[in-house]
Amino acid sequence: MCKGTKLYSILRRKCSHCHEGDFVTGGHPYNLKQMGDIHKNCSVCNETYTTETGFYFGSLYISCALGTTVVVTIWLALIILGVKIEIISKIIGISVVWLLISPLMHSLSKIIWANIFMNYKLNK
Repeated sequence: MCKGTKLYSILRRKCSHCHEGDFVTGGHPYNLKQMGDIHKNCSVCNETYTTETGFYFGSLYISCALGTTVVVTIWLALIILGVKIEIISKIIGISVVWLLISPLMHSLSKIIWANIFMNYKLNK
């Protein structure tokens, strides 16, 4: 994973334009006061993160896809591992896991959405 790839920007939560400035405020996604807040501009390259009003509403599609992936993965893992518990217990367990990782997924969905539309530009 090297600088210049979208995966680098997503996993390190860096500017999708220069891969150096922070994308989200608050340092980590579990800072609930600033959960999901992003900087208006990059502190390094001054790239604007919000291209238009409501731009990040599209990240809801990404969040839905991430959530579905997590739920299906856990459900299949329980089946493959042969865990014998009632269906209501599975649903409660998966719901608890989802609630615990939802701040991370919220942050990831926004930066993935931004990386779909914004590209890395090498500064020379």
